[in-house]
This record gives sequence, structure tokens and C-alpha cells, in this order.
Amino acid sequence: MLALTLLSFVIWLFLLFGRGGFWRADIALPAAKEPERWPGVAVVIPARDEAETIARVVEAHRNADYPGALQVFLADDHSSDGTADKARATEGSRALHIVPVGDLPEGWSGKLWALNAGLAAAEETMPDADYVLFTDADIVCDRGLVRKLVAHAEREKLALASIMARLDASGFWGGLLVPAFVFFFQKLYPFAEVCDPRSKVAGAAGGVVLLRRSALEAIDGLEAMRGALIDDCTLAARVKATGRKIGLYHSSPFAQAVSLRKNDSYRAMETMVARTAYTQLDHNPLMLAGTLVGMFVIYLAAPLAVLFGDGDARMLGLLVWALMAFAYMPTLKRYGRRRWEALGLPLAAAVFVWFTCLSAWRHWQGRGGEWKGRSYPARKPS
Repeated sequence: MLALTLLSFVIWLFLLFGRGGFWRADIALPAAKEPERWPGVAVVIPARDEAETIARVVEAHRNADYPGALQVFLADDHSSDGTADKARATEGSRALHIVPVGDLPEGWSGKLWALNAGLAAAEETMPDADYVLFTDADIVCDRGLVRKLVAHAEREKLALASIMARLDASGFWGGLLVPAFVFFFQKLYPFAEVCDPRSKVAGAAGGVVLLRRSALEAIDGLEAMRGALIDDCTLAARVKATGRKIGLYHSSPFAQAVSLRKNDSYRAMETMVARTAYTQLDHNPLMLAGTLVGMFVIYLAAPLAVLFGDGDARMLGLLVWALMAFAYMPTLKRYGRRRWEALGLPLAAAVFVWFTCLSAWRHWQGRGGEWKGRSYPARKPS
């Protein structure tokens, strides 16, 4: 037990000092000088049975405080709950186009197929638009967000700029798991390294992605990644691999995006995480085994040493647990949680281990990537 705890200590020292300072959770969109010419923006929203949230989302975009041309394209993917009607009933000065999505072809994920349909309509209606904003049907953006994103992208010459929306962290399960989910995401894709053109790390948060049309053309469009379930990070990786600059930022009072999707139940969190956890591991059993071992060493060895060890193992376990809690506190603060909840990170990690195992089990049963009544078999984007 002492050896495992010592290994955990070394890993946490690396995470604190050698992983782009991800744990600080302090990368937010900065203010930028506004451009002389405001480029056109096509807002593309894929939607499948999103009647509960779509009106607030669409209305926010239709009333966006953006000086340039902006139109909204809702890609309605066979919704059966009146999603399109709810969108049509909204009011605003920006044009709204309802785009019916065709039957899902083999090899495409549902979201990318819907995005592709919306994008095709946008290209026909706004052929001169320099940017497309991909955003989810449950994400409400503040009126000035597009303006601030475009100003920053123009100033920094970014090909892609993404905002990680603030997620619902209410209830026991939301409070336990949502900040941890954000913490783990930051660890996988340190925002500072994503923003650094010298780093190969690339990531994005699919809820709000501003993308230059020229960058999309450079990667051969969405068809080149048509089977990707983790579409946001796949898109970011492909864009950055062309040598273009990208940016990833937290939602903030200056530039705010908020998810309306409720995460206050176990089922909601299980659905969100288990859908793509095994996909993140390339459906590789060896990577799964390595991840489970790694999660145990990083997050569980120290608490177990405190609870069941003695002597040096217990003391070192206390130190590692304290380092873990210290690293987690900035993310908890961002979500308005109390500091003592940082001690619960090992419990959250154990639940995420379970979700990962569940994701793998569902994949082996042929039910991988379940979402909105669809299940996607294992495949890699061509």
C-alpha cells in the first residue's frame, strides 16, 4: 500500500506542476478589440426531441447582439415532440430556418448528420458567411456571446473557438459528479495547452463551437469525421492538425453559455458519461484496463491508505488526499460548491469508473453510444 500511495504522490506532483495548470480552471474568454468588419455567422443547431429547451435556445440566438449578418438554422432530426413548432413560435430579428434532416445514412453519427444538414442549408442561404456556430439545443448563450467570440477569433486569428457551457450541478448527483466531470475534462484537455499553438493538445466543448468556414473546408468538411461520437474534440484535433490556432474557454459572466439539461439524477449522469466513455478509449480493452488501474492509483489508493493503512502509508495517504482536494477546489468554486466537498473527489472518481465499465459492457452487447433512441456500433471516422 505504501508503494501505491507513493506512486500516487508522484503522479499528483506531475498533475499539479506539469499538466498546463489545468486544475486552476481559470481560462476564460478575454475581451478583444472589435473588428472593423463584422463577418457573417450561421448558427446551426441540431435538435432531436428538444421541445423542453429549444424555444429559449432559439430565441436567445434570434435576439443576439451581433452587428453583422446572423441567421439561425435548426436541423430538426425527426423530432416527435413538436420541437420545430416550438422553435417557429419564437420571436426575434434574426431569420430562422427549419431544416428537416433526412434519414440517417450508415456510417454517420446522428448529431453530425444533423449538423451536416444544417450546414448545407446555411451554405446555400449564407454563402458568404465566414463563420458557422455549432451549438446544442439545450445551451442558452447570452446575447453578446457571439459578438465576443467573433471579436476574439478575429483578433487572435483563431480557426476554432469553443466555450464550455456551465452545466447543471444541482442535487446530490449533480453536485457530486458535474464538477468532477469538468475536472476530468480539463485534465484530458488542459485549456491552456489547447490554446497554445505549440502544443498538440486539441479539445473543444461541443455545446458552443465557433468555426471558420475556411478551416472546415481544409479538413474536408464534416463528412471526413462522419462516424465520430466525440465530435467536438475530433473536430478540434483535425483543425489544429492543419496548423491553425484554436481556443477553448470556460463560460464566465463576461461570455456566458448555460446548459438547460438537468443533471440532478443518477440516470442523467449515467446517460451522459456512459454514452461515450468507452469511445474515448477507442474501444480498446487494454486502454480500458489501463484506465481502471490509473484511476485506482490516482484517486483511490490514497483514501484507502488513510482508511485501512497505518504508519507511513497513512500519513502519505493524507498528504496525497490533501493535494487532490487542493487541486479540485478551483473547479468546485467555479460551480459554487463548498470547499469541503473536494474530499469527495475519490467517490466521484469511483462512480466514473463504474460508468466507464458500463460503457464498455454496453458496447460489447452492441448497444454502444446510445442517445435519443439510437445506438451506434464501434467505428472510427474515415
